[in-house]
Amino acid sequence: MSLDIITSPLLRPLRHGFFTRQGGASSGVFSGLNCGTGSSDLAEAVAINRARVSAALGVEPDRLHTLHQVHSARVHVVEDAPTPSGLQADALVTDRPGQALAVLTADCQPVLLADRQAGVVGAAHAGWRGALAGVLEATLEAMERLGARRENINAVIGPTISQRAYEVGPELLDEFLADDPENARFFANGEGDRYLFDLPGFGLYRLRRAGIAQAEWTRHCTYSDEERFFSYRRSTHRKEADYGRLISAIRL
Repeated sequence: MSLDIITSPLLRPLRHGFFTRQGGASSGVFSGLNCGTGSSDLAEAVAINRARVSAALGVEPDRLHTLHQVHSARVHVVEDAPTPSGLQADALVTDRPGQALAVLTADCQPVLLADRQAGVVGAAHAGWRGALAGVLEATLEAMERLGARRENINAVIGPTISQRAYEVGPELLDEFLADDPENARFFANGEGDRYLFDLPGFGLYRLRRAGIAQAEWTRHCTYSDEERFFSYRRSTHRKEADYGRLISAIRL
């Protein structure tokens, strides 16, 4: 099976993609293109999968930069050297041609960003915790330090869990309201004391509030489409031992 790659006109002609799970070498619960080195999948299968992604982007595997993601607002600036193994951060930016920036997700938001005029790109992993902490704004600020202009930056949120599938408790609502009472708009009533949280809606709001040129969500729900996407929450509901990680990447 060939790779299935979602792209956006907002980022073209830069090479980029939100890679689905299709076209990979992994099996079992990881069946497909699992790119998570932190998973319990066979290391050889993950290496094959990442090599296929690198080839699709036209870079060598050591130029496909990823991080040890920790739901923070920390941003790493990629130069010409490989990113140190285990570096803890949740976003990458670069102005170096031939480098590919990638984030891994399994319900959280993968966000790819570009100022095509300045030749600066970014990639961010934005779950609710990182988005609330300001990882998207921190990514924009890091891009500006490399010469990007905020009003020229486009951003695309890739496959993520949609509001109808994202049930949360009242404590999450309380945390968001403490940050800004206007955040109530991203919560809908669920069953009992549960709420349904609009993660991509919140991400779009933060990006647009930051004053960038354009922002969009691809409108793919990871939880609802098992054939194309891995989902941490779906795996948890099924009591599976582990789950695959999707990869999203952009290169100059």
